[in-house]
Amino acid sequence: MLLIKNINIYSPTSLGKKDILICYDKILYISEDIKIPENFPDCKTIDGSNFTALPGIVDLHVHIAGAGGEGGFSSRTPEMTLSNLTLNGITTCVGLLGTDGSTRSMGNLLAKANSLDEEGITTYIWTGSYQIPTRTLTSSARGDIIFVDKIIGIGEIAISDHRGSHPSDYDLIHLASEARVGGLISGKCGITHIHIGDGRSMIDPLKHLVESSEIPLYNILPTHINRNSKLFKECIDYCKLGGYVDITTGIRPNGDDVVDPTTSYRALLDEGCNIENITMSSDSGGSMPIFNESGKLEDLTIGLPSTNLEVFRDLVRDGMSIDKAIIPLTSNPSKLLKLLDKGHIKEGFSADIMLLDKDYNLHTLISRGKIMVENYKAVVKGKFEA
Repeated sequence: MLLIKNINIYSPTSLGKKDILICYDKILYISEDIKIPENFPDCKTIDGSNFTALPGIVDLHVHIAGAGGEGGFSSRTPEMTLSNLTLNGITTCVGLLGTDGSTRSMGNLLAKANSLDEEGITTYIWTGSYQIPTRTLTSSARGDIIFVDKIIGIGEIAISDHRGSHPSDYDLIHLASEARVGGLISGKCGITHIHIGDGRSMIDPLKHLVESSEIPLYNILPTHINRNSKLFKECIDYCKLGGYVDITTGIRPNGDDVVDPTTSYRALLDEGCNIENITMSSDSGGSMPIFNESGKLEDLTIGLPSTNLEVFRDLVRDGMSIDKAIIPLTSNPSKLLKLLDKGHIKEGFSADIMLLDKDYNLHTLISRGKIMVENYKAVVKGKFEA
């Protein structure tokens, strides 16, 4: 058992200063003054008076098993370690493949998700990769969603990108239908998670999918919408019509046409988009290639999980309220993905809690009731971490 005393709680809405009692992996009780009786079983107590409690981050786009390869075999990015994630507040993540669905496999991705789950965080995965026909574990993407517990949808399917397979309008509609039906049968979100590249068609394939099918908008989630200003403007219009969009926190301006994620979020809200339709994710572990106009690779970096908290801090320091700044990283993705006990600090919910100091740096992380980070250091590490 774990008791956090006198802490300022955002659930993500503000609850004021209260105590939080955790039993095993659940939040048992939230009250203004919880007292532990004498002769009670051991209960660790944390003085939370100098901290703010927020839900653990739900990152729906993480290359946990590595990615990349656009610069040759040596450019394949490594697997994510447990502390890569926990030191950056991530208690739930959804893993995925990317450009490389050949040297990376769904079996490898599922094994890595199970490994991280055993080590202490909650994991799910998307089935597939950039390409269509998409990579699967069973005979179909629908079957993957129905029969494999950790698979919640299909992704990331690439559109408007020279690294994708340029799916036809029919292919995209068929795949989204497979995801939706798989979700309906299994009780999962059944989302088709769509990677948008720099191509000239931008979101045209997405528009056709929406206009030419009966797939509900909540079953479709495009990501990387802030990769350039023209694409972002189209995605604002899409979101204003009720679409769901995902901002990539790892896409940051570097003298180019990228739209900063903090600017993206503010612009979506200023344009009247529904705040519940906006999520953020890191794209951590994925390669961040830079191609010139002729398609030649000029540089390649790796996405970092630290960008989620960096964007949150930037928003708060620029005057946004804490609850509004944290929603796209916690309650919004948990609701959209149908992770019913995640994304909130509530009684009966999973005990996934960040304790941030006055500068909004992560001091302590609790995942499923277990302290993973304490005093800014990982106290639980993956099996092969130093």
